[in-house]
Amino acid sequence: MKRFVDEVTVEVEAGHGGKGCVSFRREKFIPRGGPDGGDGGKGGDVYLEGDGQGQSLLDLFYQRLYRVKRGGNGSGSNRHGAASPDLVVRVPLGTEVWDLDRETGERLVKLGEILEHGRRLLVARGGRGGKGNAHFVSSTHRSPRFAQPGEEGESRSLRVVLKVMADAGLVGLPNAGKSTLITALSAARPKIASYPFTTLHPHLGMMPVDGYRQISLADIPGLIADAHRGSGLGTRFLKHVERNRVLVHLVSLRDRTEVDGLLTDYRTVMTELASYRADLPDRVRLVLLSQCDTVTPATAAELTAAMRHRLAAETGGEPREVMAVSAATGAGIEALRRRLIALVDAAAPAPPVFDS
Repeated sequence: MKRFVDEVTVEVEAGHGGKGCVSFRREKFIPRGGPDGGDGGKGGDVYLEGDGQGQSLLDLFYQRLYRVKRGGNGSGSNRHGAASPDLVVRVPLGTEVWDLDRETGERLVKLGEILEHGRRLLVARGGRGGKGNAHFVSSTHRSPRFAQPGEEGESRSLRVVLKVMADAGLVGLPNAGKSTLITALSAARPKIASYPFTTLHPHLGMMPVDGYRQISLADIPGLIADAHRGSGLGTRFLKHVERNRVLVHLVSLRDRTEVDGLLTDYRTVMTELASYRADLPDRVRLVLLSQCDTVTPATAAELTAAMRHRLAAETGGEPREVMAVSAATGAGIEALRRRLIALVDAAAPAPPVFDS
């Protein structure tokens, strides 16, 4: 399995402009033809381009320096130097790019984010080519013996951060059944085991709807108390929630016989979402009582009704949608598919991210 990389620092160096030429035309019968030095070529730019198939910054992890050739130098007979080609680096959708202070490593300014396939972000501009001496002829200066050297290309240190984009994200405590659920809904095959933090990075899956349409699902690694402060790599996990249009909160029914324990698990995750970013709890459109096969059908139905009632009381009477499902047996999965389609269709795109 390939390594998942969601943050990396890279160096980019755009191409320098080529030098202008100092030259004078010397041909038979034209001994004083005048200046004919050509211009230098433009240095190539560096772009990051969105790749809808990319899922990790692994390529950037293994190649940390991106350098573009300088433009060609001008030459006599007004021949201009060739412009060097631009360098295009492909990155996954949801990538943010920050300009870094090379001495302190501090993030100075956000250069932009790449959210669409094929969209390019200019991260380093190539230098302009220098002008040859033919450009500097005037009525008072008929034989200039100088040319421009060409501009230097921009050089930057960049922090590239990936925040996974998906239509719906699955959140919850460790071992809430997120990985098993995304396996049941899509062709994704994340690692599944009984110990906490089996999932160490987000997994993307595509749930077929009809025809050629699909809904993207993200399995977000488990969150624990104080995740927003970094506990359990919480901030590394929480950032991947920011670009999900809809959040589905999984609360496990395993070893639960009363609603108070479910509410404790629910509040833990909701508190972490709110502490990390205030608008995230509003994106939780559905609460799933997962692993309902571990209790009797009567207990599952009773806990579902009790959970729905208690959550409505906490939100001032507004009902919170609650469903019980089992990815292991398939109970409630088809109803969940239909509900996810409706929720995603009704949801607005995730708002832009302005902070790190």
